[in-house]
Amino acid sequence: MQDFKNFDPRQSAMDEARSMLVNAAQAAMADGTLPTKELPCFVVEVPGDVKNGDLAANLAMASARVFGMPPRKIAEAITSHLPSLDGTLFERVEVAGPGFINLFLNMNWYANVVLAANVAGENYGRTDYGKGEKVNVEFVSANPTGPMHLGNARGGALGDCLAAALDWAGYEVTREFYINDAGNQILKFGKSLATRYLQIFKGEDAVPFPEDGYQGEDIKVLAQQFADKVGDQYVNGDFETLQKDIAAFGLPINIQKLKDDMGKYRVEYDVWFSETGLHESGAIADILDKLAQRGATYEKDGAIWYRSMQYAEKYGGNKVTRKGLDGEVTDEAKDEVLVRANGVPTYFAADIAYHYNKFVTRGFSRAIDVWGADHHGHVARMKGAMDAIGLDGEKLDIVLMQFVRLMQDGKPVRMSKRTGKAIGLAELLDEVPIDSARFQFNLREPGSVMDFDMDAAVAQDNQNPVYYVQYAHARICSILKKMAQEGIHFDGAEKADLTLLTEPNEMDLIRHIANFPAEIISAAKSYDPARITRYVTELANRYHKFYNSCRVKDAEPAVCQARLALCTATKTVISNALTMMKITVPESM
Repeated sequence: MQDFKNFDPRQSAMDEARSMLVNAAQAAMADGTLPTKELPCFVVEVPGDVKNGDLAANLAMASARVFGMPPRKIAEAITSHLPSLDGTLFERVEVAGPGFINLFLNMNWYANVVLAANVAGENYGRTDYGKGEKVNVEFVSANPTGPMHLGNARGGALGDCLAAALDWAGYEVTREFYINDAGNQILKFGKSLATRYLQIFKGEDAVPFPEDGYQGEDIKVLAQQFADKVGDQYVNGDFETLQKDIAAFGLPINIQKLKDDMGKYRVEYDVWFSETGLHESGAIADILDKLAQRGATYEKDGAIWYRSMQYAEKYGGNKVTRKGLDGEVTDEAKDEVLVRANGVPTYFAADIAYHYNKFVTRGFSRAIDVWGADHHGHVARMKGAMDAIGLDGEKLDIVLMQFVRLMQDGKPVRMSKRTGKAIGLAELLDEVPIDSARFQFNLREPGSVMDFDMDAAVAQDNQNPVYYVQYAHARICSILKKMAQEGIHFDGAEKADLTLLTEPNEMDLIRHIANFPAEIISAAKSYDPARITRYVTELANRYHKFYNSCRVKDAEPAVCQARLALCTATKTVISNALTMMKITVPESM
């Protein structure tokens, strides 16, 4: 039996078609039917309408200028030099229109797809496309100064599913969370906590809250926990000492909450990387030295500046326009401060050191960051900074994620009816099943503003997109179980005559199953895991069409076994797609 490890049926057909056509063209040149020329690049692709063939090649069109002949005449010359199709994946090859070459797959190819999905099982869809390239995917990376918001909910699902697609496509993937536990936001965090702590003992009127402080209820809760632990021993002491100590108390608690929320969301990180570690290790100082040596910095007003405008131009110039909920916004690029006049490095300096650590210290060949769309103006600066330190900014890819609007009863929702507070990740997961959240947040490509439908997310019917897919899997399990109870057992795809699957809806379903590995590769290449969500939704749709038009139980025994093999192949692919996205795969509903 064929080894179906890393098997991509669609790509294997394309590779064979390309090889056949190149060999036929060379044969036509050898006997003088075509002039001897170097063949141009050409495309073998799946046409929009399968009536025009399972695959189509534009070799003749692309060769017209090279050969100085009409494309149709070239196509006829090439196809006339094709050898016998016996032993190939193809049933026939036709010339259409002005010179398209259309190829029709034979039933052995269709049978092989069903067999592959059955035999490969939980590994069907995996390929070695990425050849083990080391890739770092950093996502969410929320500040540990407060709870996670809805953008983090989308970012968590997007980043985790993107990492899964890369893994299935043959990359060596590391999921990473960057903890911003240093810098101004931590000073502000400590100041906010310290003020709330003093207010507990002195009253809110006696201790004004800083205008730029963190106003959340979570700050009051942390301050109270600190007060319960240490009493009033800091009330009459040095404020800076209190600020430092209460921040040191609150940060681990908040970081653990981040880990707990991500764990509840089924996101497991390989690395939680601390910004503080960069400061303590001297990595930021090293980066500053490297940039200075390369002439990428200068001093002004007592601060150290980075020549951002010089290096950012390559990646989009000095003005970047982005789309937001309120229309287009233009970000002006400018040189960046790396070290303030007080000697404190900025977040940007730490960010450069952090990415240098990814590429050089840990040896990732590519780094992928999932950022909110409001960071659009930072993309060119960050990629340019990689060039400035002697790396390749093209190896840093930024996935910009647009905003999320919660919708209920057709209207935007900002507050939880249960808690009366703004809905963040934790609140959302209390109100919406995790399966629904992860699936819905992956329904749209990252760059599109999305509406999250709360009504659909909790519905137990086809209004809920994940329910529709899960139901298809449960339906197949129910069919297999019921038929077994009635004495009709599936003997295995290896024993079935799968070439009997010739009905249009059978072949349509098989073609879609064949696309699964290629769809994963496309999701990995385009950084768009929503392709998997859309794929599996369409798979469920095509299965329902097949089942409603093709009898399984009452079919002639040989056809019944072939259709059972198609059912189990579909079941496998649905399971694999949902498992990739860490969505449960029910056997009954």
